[in-house]
Amino acid sequence: MEQQEQESLVKKERIQKVLARSGLGSRRQIEKAIKMAQIYINGKLVELGQTLNEGDIVNWKNRKWVIEPQDQDLKILMYNKPLGEICTRKDEKGRPTVFDNLPELKRERWINVGRLDINTTGLILFTNDGGFANHLMHPSTKIDREYACRVFGDVDQIKLDNLRNGVELEDGFAKFNDIQQAGSGEANQWFHVVLLEGRNREVRRLWESQDLKVSRLKRVRYGGVFLPKKLRMGQFQEFTRGEKNILLQDVGYKVKEVEMVARFLK
Repeated sequence: MEQQEQESLVKKERIQKVLARSGLGSRRQIEKAIKMAQIYINGKLVELGQTLNEGDIVNWKNRKWVIEPQDQDLKILMYNKPLGEICTRKDEKGRPTVFDNLPELKRERWINVGRLDINTTGLILFTNDGGFANHLMHPSTKIDREYACRVFGDVDQIKLDNLRNGVELEDGFAKFNDIQQAGSGEANQWFHVVLLEGRNREVRRLWESQDLKVSRLKRVRYGGVFLPKKLRMGQFQEFTRGEKNILLQDVGYKVKEVEMVARFLK
């Protein structure tokens, strides 16, 4: 199943194009070698125009190459941000950042999909594809974000209606697309709220517009991606090929197909 999912992002190409891209000769030279019955794939003679699959073994000139994707595959991971981390790569004050605990990438870098302020915890997505990150954050995509909020103060129906219908903030009109009560204590109540955008401190500012204070805030969902209960703060989890395909389809994003190359086997 995993192999089938991976092939969906890998572009099948003719052997002469892949070998030429890999520096094994010009297309004309490779086509000539195929016509002269000099190249084998998986022990069988190649036909002109034949396509390659990942994992195929090419034999030519008494040497072997394995066909594999270039290191440009889309990567996505989720991270459970702890309290006190900031969403920048470096901080002049030496504070910890969300990038400190992420795995290293070769010749690439992680791009965060949106931000959470220093006092907000929970789900952040990261990717190595800037186009994909911009697509997820763009208002036209209309991806909803869900937050768990602990709110201090007297929350009545009038205030909830105001937040559902919308209020004017200093940077424009804003509202919660959904509000669900999720428990209460002596002095505070828990709510799950949903936004279709990610303006700076928008959740907190919406509650503050009703003279209410958010004492804890955690993002628990970004679109169809839920923060797993088993993912502890400060930990990350990389998407499987199948999970990536589901998310790409869900948000309507088409990834540039991954080109294949031939890697020499010693």
